[in-house]
Order: sequence, then structure tokens, then C-alpha cells
Amino acid sequence: MKTIGVLTSGGDAPGMNAAIRAVVRTACESGMTVYGINRGYQGLIDEDIRELNIRSVSDIIHRGGTMLYSARCLAFKEEEGMQKAIATCKKFGIEGIVVIGGDGSFRGARDLSLRGIPCIGVPGTIDNDIVCSDYTIGYDTCLNTIMDMVDRLRDTVESHSRCMVIEVMGNRCGDLTLNSGIAVGATAIVIPEIHSDVEKHVIERIRRTQKTDKKHFIIMVAEGIGGVAELAKKIQNECGVESRSMVLGHVQRGGSPSARDRVMASEMGYHAVQLLMKGIGNRVVVIKDDKMIDLDIYEALNMKKPVDETLYKIAHEISI
Repeated sequence: MKTIGVLTSGGDAPGMNAAIRAVVRTACESGMTVYGINRGYQGLIDEDIRELNIRSVSDIIHRGGTMLYSARCLAFKEEEGMQKAIATCKKFGIEGIVVIGGDGSFRGARDLSLRGIPCIGVPGTIDNDIVCSDYTIGYDTCLNTIMDMVDRLRDTVESHSRCMVIEVMGNRCGDLTLNSGIAVGATAIVIPEIHSDVEKHVIERIRRTQKTDKKHFIIMVAEGIGGVAELAKKIQNECGVESRSMVLGHVQRGGSPSARDRVMASEMGYHAVQLLMKGIGNRVVVIKDDKMIDLDIYEALNMKKPVDETLYKIAHEISI
């Protein structure tokens, strides 16, 4: 394989640039030509492509977001769109592609692989919701961002003896909420994977801690649950503590990637190119039990990810 492409798709995540850098430099060092595909699969359809070299990716390892940009592409879900993408690959001589993104991005990679363009997926999403991998690029940075913001919020919450109900990103995955909740000492944590009775798991917990003279409270709620404003009103009415709600929003996605994300992304990008150099496609690079391996994309997409119930139990026992 002499020419490859690299693209980022789906939500941006800190560390994507580090992965792009690793892909480009690993390929260039092996004498390969590398094309950066702008705006994900849409760029592949529109021929929005540029050749990259080792200097093209200088000074990006510390930057959040993605230098290749990202976009949703409904056209790629149709056969006509995929055929346009394949035609672009043939025009530029692209023989394989490294796809950095989430589940939706991997489905696109699988579809291209099945049509003769070998693709390697690299998991990049702050949600840590790629079922096949224990870790995804961007998760550590996002977790630390949430912790920093909630620590700042706690200062004013404590000063005014309030309760703050905070919505954390993650969609249908509660990893960010659960781990950040433990990190900030939240009184209650609500995630979609475990059914929570508001009266029992939130209201009663606050009342119990009030009896021990606690006067301020942090409640962490996963994005997939929502309703933080309504929950804040309920807490205020039933517990007699002034309550506010806060949606942290997309600021969680930004910022300079942590050391862990930079290193992990670099390893994954390197491994992805090594697979393409061997002519291997339809794989996704993952971390399993602290080891970097690769799995069949179809197999990876069909895995189920269990919630860490032990961690959830610990969170509630130590946050009284």
C-alpha cells in the first residue's frame, strides 16, 4: 500500500490531532503518501482533500478539536454517496483510510472496507461509548474538564448553601457522569444504565445528609437522562434547599488534550498505519485490559458494554 487517507468524523474530541499526527508521520516515514480528508465522509464525497507531510502536522499535538474538521454526512448512508466516495479514492489513488471517530464513523469504515477500500477505525469520542474499547481518545481530557468546572461551581454552591444539579455529556453512556461524580464527591449520580428512583436515590439522600449537617450538594445527571431544571425545582420544594441547574454543554469537548490522550492517540494512530501497511482493513484499534489490539469492525459494533455496577455502588456509599 503506497497511498492512504485519514479523516475524522462525528463529534470532535481532544487528542484527534495527536492521532492524525501519528498517522501522517508513521506513513511518511514508511515512504507512503498521505491525504487528509476534510470534514469526514462529506469531504470524501466532495473531493475536499489535501496531501499531508511531516511538517503539515507540526505543532498540533497540543490542540483540541481536529485540524481535518468534522461533519455529519447523510449522503454517505446511501449507495450513491458511497460510490462517489469510492470514486474519489480511485481518483487520488487512496488505497486505505484511517477513520478516527465513533460508532457511526466505524459503520462507514465497515461499508467502505466491504466495497474494496480497506479502513482502520480509531476510537475518538469523549463519551467513552465505543463498546469494544475500554478507552476512547478524548475521554480523559473531558473528564478532567468536567472535574475542573464542577470544582469551580462547588465554591459558589458552598458559599450560598445551595444544591447544584449538573448535566454531563455522554448521551446514552454514563461513564463521564459516574467517574466525574466520584471525582467531585457528588451526593447523587444519575445515569441511564441504572434505573434511579428520584425519591430514593436523590431526595432521600439529600435529606439523610442534611441530618449530618451537610448544607450544600452536587447532583450529577447524565445527558441521556436530562430534566435537570425540573429535578432542581423538586429538590428545592421537597428538601428546602435553594437549588439551581447547570448544563455544562459543549465546553466539555474542548481544550488541550491531556498527556494520556496524547499518548493513547499516538499509539492508536501508529498501530492503524501498521495494519494498513500489511494490507489489513475492516479493523478497529482498541484498548482491552491495558493492551492495544485490533478487532473486526463488525464484531466490535455488535459488542455489549456493561456498566460498572461496583463503581456505582462505591460512589453512593462514599458520597454521604
